[in-house]
Amino acid sequence: MATNGVFGGTVGAPSLLDQLWTEPTPAAPRGLRRLLALDADRAGLARRRFRLRPGPARETLERAERSCILGFNSALAEQPHLIDQLPPDQRGFACEGAAAASALLDLVTLTRGRRLHELLAGPAVHHPHAVYVGAGRAYARLPLRPGFARLHPLHRWAALDGLGFEHGLADADRAVGERVQPRVRGRDEQALADQGLGRLLWVHECAAPDDVAARIGSFPAPRRGDLWSGAGFAATQVGGADSEELSALAFHASADGFRAHLAQGSAFAAAAWLRSGHLPLHTVQASILLAGAEPDEAAARVDRALIGLGHDPRTAEDYLAWRAHTRRAFTRR
Repeated sequence: MATNGVFGGTVGAPSLLDQLWTEPTPAAPRGLRRLLALDADRAGLARRRFRLRPGPARETLERAERSCILGFNSALAEQPHLIDQLPPDQRGFACEGAAAASALLDLVTLTRGRRLHELLAGPAVHHPHAVYVGAGRAYARLPLRPGFARLHPLHRWAALDGLGFEHGLADADRAVGERVQPRVRGRDEQALADQGLGRLLWVHECAAPDDVAARIGSFPAPRRGDLWSGAGFAATQVGGADSEELSALAFHASADGFRAHLAQGSAFAAAAWLRSGHLPLHTVQASILLAGAEPDEAAARVDRALIGLGHDPRTAEDYLAWRAHTRRAFTRR
């Protein structure tokens, strides 16, 4: 019988996701698709030389990335229906992977974003943020960002979050150790990519709050707010920390002067989960401790900040303003 895990997910029952350790793809794709397929071992933190620590955090983080790989390979094998067979707390991560594969296939087949739009209208209809982030992860592997302008006028900028995450995942020595930023246009896009890097730091440090804080503290002050935002998003989205550790994370963000950034990232993650129709227990806990509000109230502040942007927001500056308005809502509180 399966039971809820302390940090989200289920334990005690085999699932389709568990097969990834021995089955790299749901069904063997052919030709170019086979060359693009990902090995499940890519999800291992030890393989990437990321920090490891005792406890369930490592499995929680690796499980999310394994779900992403399953989604990627499912899209390659033209079996996106497999995403629905995953536990509800893993489907968003699988949609992220499926979006990355769809974006790559749209490029090599010159289909102008058709697969990505079909994914948004189909299996990922309740996970739009995951799709934009997943597309960004694909763009990080390319010299250009094809199809970027064809995504949602405002939400497309979340692709830069995915780009920043994948940039750090693929080359942590440079992105994390040397603090080298990906090649993007201007400070606005760098700020959005840094939120993705902040999410990556949560994984890189195995969800250990003291280590996450120390790593963020090694970056220049102008970048740290966006990194804290990403850490808050990841802690709320994927989990990996208990209540004491979440409280420690909030303490460190306050001491660094970026408490509102942490709250904003957490609120955006809570809003994404509420949109999916499933609310993991770890998200409820993180929202309360990091954003200082229940998930529905945190998400409502995100929505009100979006409305405050006015008619037809569509630029990177607008997306950053959305985040800034959300931070102000938590600061006023």
